[in-house]
Amino acid sequence: MIAPRILALALAAGLWARLSPAQSASFDHSAFDSLLRKHVAAGLVDYNGFKKAREFPAYLDALAGADPARLSPPERLAYWINTYNAYTIQAILLHGERESIRNISESGFAVGGGGGGPWRQRVVKAGGQVYHLDNVEHDIIRKQFREPRIHFALVCAALGCPPLRSEAYTGARLEDQLADQARIFLRESPAKNRVAVAEGIVYASPILVEWYREDFGGTPEAVGKYLAGFYPEGPERSLLLSGAFKLEATDYDWTLNSREKGRRK
Repeated sequence: MIAPRILALALAAGLWARLSPAQSASFDHSAFDSLLRKHVAAGLVDYNGFKKAREFPAYLDALAGADPARLSPPERLAYWINTYNAYTIQAILLHGERESIRNISESGFAVGGGGGGPWRQRVVKAGGQVYHLDNVEHDIIRKQFREPRIHFALVCAALGCPPLRSEAYTGARLEDQLADQARIFLRESPAKNRVAVAEGIVYASPILVEWYREDFGGTPEAVGKYLAGFYPEGPERSLLLSGAFKLEATDYDWTLNSREKGRRK
């Protein structure tokens, strides 16, 4: 028979193991996954569907009560990507905005005050803290993970963004999901990214050319080498690797990525 003191120590050790920040855990994104599958198609969002869904506020509450420090790096990155995308949807819903996220004023839906439009309003409740969207993207995701493909996964509610996936990100599938997002955005969106070999011009989204160029190497030549990784052998890949091209930004469409707006394009 185990002595009571030994049993108590064993139980305490087991409890510590479950609660230790070093202990990997997982976060259940199934509610968000179901919502995305139901209300997102081809990257276009049914915002009215999200507004009516009772599961959506419950999912936001779950994000607020989570402890991302206990998650493994892939689980943690998936958590923060889903947090950013979910609260971007919430921003649209809180304002009833149906034209463009940039119409949301600086004095809008802030919980803790502050300006800067939708990206600087402290409304993101995650991991027991309150953030704004820029905190999540720049101070957490970009600084902690150094993963350029996050720019193809974070969706700012505009048609110019990469498409919102019809599924939640998960740690178990994160690598495949990020690879697929990169492929879709860089190879299947010619209005945003394309290589014009005859012209000697690489047309790319402002995401790569202007806003986050440093995350892709910092120079046009480095951006070209990054893009070359998504092309098979051929004239496009050769031009990208040569560095002998002009890098130009394509137009960024800030129209809301809603089903209604998408159908009119």
